[in-house]
Amino acid sequence: MTFIVGAALTLVLAAAIAVVASQDPSRQAVTLSVLGVSLTVLFFALQAPDVALSQLAVGTAIVPLMVMLTISKIRGGR
Repeated sequence: MTFIVGAALTLVLAAAIAVVASQDPSRQAVTLSVLGVSLTVLFFALQAPDVALSQLAVGTAIVPLMVMLTISKIRGGR
């Protein structure tokens, strides 16, 4: 079990670094979705399925979608 949690934490760290290292806001939104999936895996590994399902819905789908809609609105729909 410790190995699985360690692997999930490493996955979260890599995804978080990818979000911070991205320069384009659209790319950041996509990598933010990947970070949400990796956090979902971590929460399942920590035996918190209710938190994992909430993270899957909010962190993987809703927040990146809102960011992408905001970017398209700011850029004028280009």
